Amino acid sequence: MTQGGPSPDWTTDQILDWLEGRGSERNVAGMARYGIETSKAIGVSNAELRPFSRKITRNHQRALALWETGVREARLLACFTAEPKKMTADDARRWAADFDSWEIVDHAADLFVDAGLLDLIGEFAADDREFVRRAGFAMMAWAAVHLKKEPDETFASWTPLIRTHAEDGRNFVKKAVNWALRQIGKRSLSLHGPAVQLSEELAASEDRAQRWVGRNALKELTDPKTLERLRKKSA
Repeated sequence: MTQGGPSPDWTTDQILDWLEGRGSERNVAGMARYGIETSKAIGVSNAELRPFSRKITRNHQRALALWETGVREARLLACFTAEPKKMTADDARRWAADFDSWEIVDHAADLFVDAGLLDLIGEFAADDREFVRRAGFAMMAWAAVHLKKEPDETFASWTPLIRTHAEDGRNFVKKAVNWALRQIGKRSLSLHGPAVQLSEELAASEDRAQRWVGRNALKELTDPKTLERLRKKSA
């Protein structure tokens, strides 16, 4: 067992030792119920991983090594402690090739957005692999929330990808497509109208996946609370 508290100089092996000491089969079972891939999970919750990641701080080379272990918790820590400025498109592509769980995808997508790797969105969205495609749309959603200074034109340029891939009925893809559409539509009044229009078109489709994406997005985008928040934001 690793002695002493977590610190920035901890190695990959020390981190894995710490994780093993806090594993829980009960947590693993709970994760599985939420559709998280648990074949390589130790059973440490995000409630523990987040504060732990702040104690060990960011270290890009160590994050890359943590990712290579394949362990769920180590990969989440890789997402939390990688240095965005050092994350390259090739790093992101290598990670994407390993994606096998929506949970890992969504946290990695947040990192990729912070790293400014927006050019990968179209590439990932066009990829036939379920979790790589999800990553493209998760990046759209994260960007719509976090990139406050990004012009609306950037987000408008992604809506054709939403229209194209809304017919992908795979669960983790359609949910991410819907997520992206809702977040883009809630970003500003200028984006809201086109997002509602696209949602209406999808909701009227004969395709089941498109209808689900459109109807689910419309429910939130036309909610009075959403409209009020947008009006206040605009004012």
